[in-house]
Amino acid sequence: MDLAASENGSVVTKFILLGLTQSPLLQPILFVFFLLAYIATIGGNVSILAAILIEPKLHSPMYFFLGNLALLDVGCITVTVPAMLRHLISNDRSIPYRACLSQLFFFHLLAGADCFLLTVMAYDRYLAICQPLTYKTRMGWRTQQALVGMSCVFSFTNALTQTVALSTLKFCGPNLINHFYCDLPQLFQLSCSSIQLNEQLLFVAAAFMGVAPVVLITVSYAQVAAAVLRIHSAEGRKKAFSTCSSHLTVVGIFYGTGVFSYMRLGSVEASDKDKGIGILNTIISPMLNPLIYSLRNPDVQGGLRRVLTGRQPPK
Repeated sequence: MDLAASENGSVVTKFILLGLTQSPLLQPILFVFFLLAYIATIGGNVSILAAILIEPKLHSPMYFFLGNLALLDVGCITVTVPAMLRHLISNDRSIPYRACLSQLFFFHLLAGADCFLLTVMAYDRYLAICQPLTYKTRMGWRTQQALVGMSCVFSFTNALTQTVALSTLKFCGPNLINHFYCDLPQLFQLSCSSIQLNEQLLFVAAAFMGVAPVVLITVSYAQVAAAVLRIHSAEGRKKAFSTCSSHLTVVGIFYGTGVFSYMRLGSVEASDKDKGIGILNTIISPMLNPLIYSLRNPDVQGGLRRVLTGRQPPK
């Protein structure tokens, strides 16, 4: 165990990430699988970004927010997966204390920005469908920038608060983290000091970044559904629902995994299940998002074809 002497005894200087498996036979298989998943996620989200930049039909607020979501997905998977891949092919599974805090900070920064951005995207759909006459003026370029900027500021504030609060805890040992990246629930279990304040801060964050966005998204889509049902044209209803269904699918996956991850603090028995939830939240979800948004969207499909074939859009 990596411990260093201090005035109050010994403190952990490194943590050991147990990862997904201890089996030498499974590690190469998992390495190849998650390497391919990482490459697919980066490629898919970069392709979505390129399509949004190239295709004129995608130069709208909805796709500006989608482009930012793709950037966040690339960042989120990059915070966790490269380190996990290194641990899968290395006998050294240790992570220094400061590196663990850094990983925690950037993960919560990017995941938190995801929370707010998904809410902004729901508000954008509400304005586009329920307030079409004032949509362009109420969702101008400066408004789009301000909404993305506020999402980042709120997320940064929460990530910094959680990380600083965690840094005040003492870790006297053991230093084994039954996960493949550093996160709050697992670190709380290892602390030898009171985590009451940390749990309270996490509760406030869950209300502000979890409950409030879900309520706002639900209210937005309730009004969207009512407006869509009033559309007489079947084609118009189909188009409106198709633009919303992709977003609702992503919201369901993102918040569903988040609830399971952070609403079971202190449950040691849930650690192995949390690994599966972590894989879904940090790897599978970012990998599926480009596919979800392109499956039923002909404009995105057209932009992706231009990216892959190198054809220029019509002038």
